[in-house]
Amino acid sequence: MRPWFKFYPVGLTRTLDYPNVPLFEFLETSARRYPEKPAVIYYGNRISYSEILDSVERLATFLHSKGIEKGDRVAIYMQNSPHWIISYFGILRANAVVVPVNPMLVEKELEYILSDSGCKMAITTSELYPRLRPVAEKLGIDVVCGHLTDYVPENPELPVPDFAKVKLDISGATAWDEAMKEKNPPEVEVTNEDLAMIPYTAGTTGLPKGCMHTHATVISNSVGAAYWERVNPASIHLATLPYFHVTGLVHSLLSPIYSSSTIVLLTRWDRETALQAIEKYRCTHWINITTMVVDLLADPKIAERDLSSLLVVGGGGAPMPKAVAERLEQLTGIKYMEGYGLTETISQTHMNPPENPKLQCLGIPDFGVDALVIEPETGEVLPPGENGEIVVKGPEVFKGYWNKPEETGKAFIEINGERYFRTGDLGYMDEDGYFFIVDRIKRMINRAGFKVWPAEVEAILYKHPAVKEVCIIGVPDERVGEEVKAYIVLKEEYKGKVTEQDIINWAKERMAAYKYPRKVEFVDELPKSGAGKILWRVLQEKEWAKKR
Repeated sequence: MRPWFKFYPVGLTRTLDYPNVPLFEFLETSARRYPEKPAVIYYGNRISYSEILDSVERLATFLHSKGIEKGDRVAIYMQNSPHWIISYFGILRANAVVVPVNPMLVEKELEYILSDSGCKMAITTSELYPRLRPVAEKLGIDVVCGHLTDYVPENPELPVPDFAKVKLDISGATAWDEAMKEKNPPEVEVTNEDLAMIPYTAGTTGLPKGCMHTHATVISNSVGAAYWERVNPASIHLATLPYFHVTGLVHSLLSPIYSSSTIVLLTRWDRETALQAIEKYRCTHWINITTMVVDLLADPKIAERDLSSLLVVGGGGAPMPKAVAERLEQLTGIKYMEGYGLTETISQTHMNPPENPKLQCLGIPDFGVDALVIEPETGEVLPPGENGEIVVKGPEVFKGYWNKPEETGKAFIEINGERYFRTGDLGYMDEDGYFFIVDRIKRMINRAGFKVWPAEVEAILYKHPAVKEVCIIGVPDERVGEEVKAYIVLKEEYKGKVTEQDIINWAKERMAAYKYPRKVEFVDELPKSGAGKILWRVLQEKEWAKKR
């Protein structure tokens, strides 16, 4: 008997039975039940379930005609848009495997993921095509490219980002409209035990790793999210998290589609647009990252806005500050519901029960999940209150890292005859069975919910001609939780000739927006061990001590 069952959500079973079908059947079922109902509202463009399904089947037909077969990988490299939704289900319907790619990645990062996963094709939109095109040409990958204007209505009901109003050159790619011409999808060959997607997470070495998820692992969390968050066909979801990220995918796309509810989709976060969307469409569910809530509540006239339709507001990625949670509850009566998960678990393994949430807490294990805290070196299971590594097992746990059997083996541990995934997070369980994180065993920076691996950033900075030594750490930041900071020892000949801002500008051009250091400090030397290893923890503890 696990202690958290005392606080399990009222009226919910402790496990679920999951549909034994491929993932795209969710969309087919909802389209059959609610053909004319809006599946998506995109800046005022209402796209019905039957229209989405029709486009999905057309894209699957096109992919099959281009030789995409069962198990082939196809990348989605784009911001949130109807194209993303259609591409996701279209790739699956073609019996293929989705590789969702962060649209913030620059060419080298993009090339690594497309090459490592062995993608045969990529789907994008025109504002990102210039970055994808040279990579696709180098790797011999075909590209399908749409324009965000394909689905932006003539008279938008919400403010549309400027970049979504223009059509850019897509020569060399197959136009989205061209891929939509015929409808004769292939026979269904996949089962729910087949591979559905390979989302990438960063490894401790800084190199991204592909997480192999089957239709079944993705279905388990999509269905679980729907029940835990009390989603039903009348629910209206505000989708502001990016779909390439597992939290946005599960909670703001797959769970709503499974439940036949409606998605109000924004391509990029904007506070005023989000507020207008909540008011106009009477949004009921909003899963986010903390920084979005902080921004929303910072609106000077927030008390005058109508947030009365909201029923569930929650998320993860970074702890929710107590003052912000209290302000949210004061305005809406809603207790913020934090959760915890990883790319390897396709979003949540833990969620706070809606009736009994605790702040800055991971929550309790959800449907069918068992979690323990162990001593990292020995694997000994620790009692409540003691810090150790959090390990989990459950139906959402991935099957392993793509083409990395050795790292897959290291990611699991056997305890009492059961196989648990090692999260790499240091935490504890309290007497009630709620889990908390206190530190990270892995050396990772959590910037506004995005994982930044210091080794990767350091490797790029070492290419700067002025850099002799560098150490990347995470420093506390009220806006994004943790900010990326670089401690740099300059080569003698560059001292006085290169500024901190020069380094920042150089880095900004060479890595994704969330990765490059916003803070740089030049030092004469870095702390090192007797063996010459840079002691990054010394620098990090020094920075975090300033906050206390």
